[in-house]
Amino acid sequence: MQHHLIDDSPLTSFHKKLTLYSSGGPFIDGYSLTVIGVALITLKPALQLSSTEVGLIGAASLVGVFVGGLLFGYITDKIGRHIMYVADLLALALFSILSAFAGETWQLILLRFLLGSAIGADYPIATALLAEYAPKKHRGRLLGSTFVVWSVGAAVAFVIAFLLRDVGPDVWRYLLASPAVFAIITLLARLGTPESPRWLLSKGRVEEADAAIKKAFGRQYGVADLPAEPMVETSFVKIFRKPYLRRTIFVAVFWTAQVIPFFPIYTFAPELLESFGLTGDSNLYGGSLIIALLFVVGGVPGLYLVERIGRRKLLLGSFAITVVGLAIPILVPSVPGWLFFAALASFALTSGASGFLEVVYPNELFPTEVRATAVGVGTAISRVGSAISTYLMPVALVSIKLAATMAIGAAITLAALIVCYFLAPETRGVSLHAAVAGEDEPDSAAAGIGEPSVN
Repeated sequence: MQHHLIDDSPLTSFHKKLTLYSSGGPFIDGYSLTVIGVALITLKPALQLSSTEVGLIGAASLVGVFVGGLLFGYITDKIGRHIMYVADLLALALFSILSAFAGETWQLILLRFLLGSAIGADYPIATALLAEYAPKKHRGRLLGSTFVVWSVGAAVAFVIAFLLRDVGPDVWRYLLASPAVFAIITLLARLGTPESPRWLLSKGRVEEADAAIKKAFGRQYGVADLPAEPMVETSFVKIFRKPYLRRTIFVAVFWTAQVIPFFPIYTFAPELLESFGLTGDSNLYGGSLIIALLFVVGGVPGLYLVERIGRRKLLLGSFAITVVGLAIPILVPSVPGWLFFAALASFALTSGASGFLEVVYPNELFPTEVRATAVGVGTAISRVGSAISTYLMPVALVSIKLAATMAIGAAITLAALIVCYFLAPETRGVSLHAAVAGEDEPDSAAAGIGEPSVN
């Protein structure tokens, strides 16, 4: 088998730095989505928001992520990863700062939408670049790490909100502006990151690809150390044609099912806890922080298991556990507050252990010329479900109560489990080219029994 400089590379400091820099976007996403939930404590009385307006504000950034992922994933495949890798962070900083000066509800909804668009752009940009540099034996773990950081950002949001809780009635303005700090730090760190040599070769820019390889791995290496990358025109519709349509459906189904309960629980964690009698700062902020930290804790075994048992078993197993956790309020009538909190904690741990597959799978199943497009489309489709569920959550808590709301999430997760049983492939331990082609390699023979083909 031909040696491939990138796929067969050991883990280097370059890979670790690139993973850290690529984690900035998910960190800001987790922070921004969560901080709006706690900002609403002072924002609702300040702007006299109705339940409908609260839902629109909560869902606006998710709708923005839909637009950003759908549009900028394709643009990233057209013009390159690096330029977008930096530009979208400028937008993140700008829209966060402007949010602090919003005086009317419509302004805040618009700015949250624009902020979401920038966040949606970063998923395909950063993860495609990382996937195209990652060694095959570490690819799942490196990509997964960027998404586990989402939960770190959410946890930090609760900490900062708690520290600023006594600032006054305008504390929501500081909270909504604060993502700009992390955006600027990430922007400065990303400056000078080399472009993806795989993408450059796919566009016929051989000399630039050679320079990128030398910058990343050393001057003794060059394009001769990589297999030929076919020059193929980027086409948005390619991911909706054979053999990629089946993969697009799979990614859309499992990603959407994961985020439908995830985002409402994160966005409205204080309201959920309060509905079960957990009141006061220690319960509202502390309980929300504990749940956020459990997402991070769950990510630790998940990052181990993704390379140990593979992507498929991790996905199916996590869905099965999630179904039970979300069904607790139905399975146990008049569920006490402590048991409800335990159910949310179980969901957080399980979701944290497998949620990062949302960026692992699409990066491994699609070729270079449409890799960012596929991630962007997966991001966009999933946000349709999450935006609807986030918008409806405040209404549902009033009209059909919490138990029925969570039962709906359990039913959706169960349906996704059945679909993914038939569609989920195994891509552990194979080169990026082999994963895209649906081929096995000798070191992937132990990936599992009876996995369907990726075709």
